[in-house]
Amino acid sequence: MPNIEEPKLISGNANLPLANAIARRMSMHRGVTVGLVDARVERFNDGEIFVEVFENVRGEDMFIIQPTSNPANDNLMELLIMCDALRRSSAARITAVIPYFGYARQDRRTKARTPISSKLVANMLVGAGIERVLTMDLHAAQIQGFFDIPVDNLYASPIFALDIKTQFAGRMDELMIVSPDVGGVARARELAKRLNAPLSIVDKRREKPGEVAEMTVIGDVTDKVCIIVDDMCDTAGTLCKAAEVILDNGAKEVHSYISHGVMSGPAVERVTNSVMKSLVLTDSIQPTEAVKNAPNIRIVPTAPVFAQAILNIWHGTSVSSLFEAETLSPIYDGMYAAE
Repeated sequence: MPNIEEPKLISGNANLPLANAIARRMSMHRGVTVGLVDARVERFNDGEIFVEVFENVRGEDMFIIQPTSNPANDNLMELLIMCDALRRSSAARITAVIPYFGYARQDRRTKARTPISSKLVANMLVGAGIERVLTMDLHAAQIQGFFDIPVDNLYASPIFALDIKTQFAGRMDELMIVSPDVGGVARARELAKRLNAPLSIVDKRREKPGEVAEMTVIGDVTDKVCIIVDDMCDTAGTLCKAAEVILDNGAKEVHSYISHGVMSGPAVERVTNSVMKSLVLTDSIQPTEAVKNAPNIRIVPTAPVFAQAILNIWHGTSVSSLFEAETLSPIYDGMYAAE
């Protein structure tokens, strides 16, 4: 087996800017050029996906960077087919770097005769030959248990905490973290603990998916600068409605920090016209031009933390160390001031 000198990265078409950013960050850390493996991921006229790898990957430690965002099925198939191509090319180990894990919302049976699609996706990934998964802010923590291989789930909250301390310097005593639903309380509480801020909850009742019938704020938000925290924003209906309810309950301002900006349908228009002062997203999903041009939407990078996590996996060192601000702040190169 050849001597493996560097981890090797390969990317599908789902988020090439993020893959290139991760490669650049790894180059800075390693002091040598780390580029994406030369490959083509194309489609036949009938939509079938074809992958060809132009470099020797025999015995290499391969990392496939591919969020399974919209179009979810196409991006998932790209990931599976790339994995098959690498496995048949004798790669030593294949790690799937999935910044946004699609189908994560279907993590349990909520009604009779419905699927658990995230478990099916986990089975497909393992069956294709993936030996490890690196992702960020899974919609439900139990999805890690759907895999019989190691799963490293990074968190956006340490990055958000660094950003909030910078953006709201001098106003930290006014902050209140808000969970937009009961299911997200653990995520919001974790960020509130990092910021030493109080926690509030918006209790919502849905008539059907995508529609909210009623919202109630649990906690006193009077004269507070409220920060809504959630793992994903799809059509932004719930988020914008929650912001309105919070302001109606006496809040001074409302901002939102969301891990995955799905931003489908009328989402950008809703956010632009909403009462929210700002919406902060990560680049786990490649932002559209509309998202990038929206006046009250801002993108924070995930490349530094993913690059370091990949290096830690390759070295066999701790990934959980990246959950702490003391470890995370230096790899963001002074972007955010340390405490």
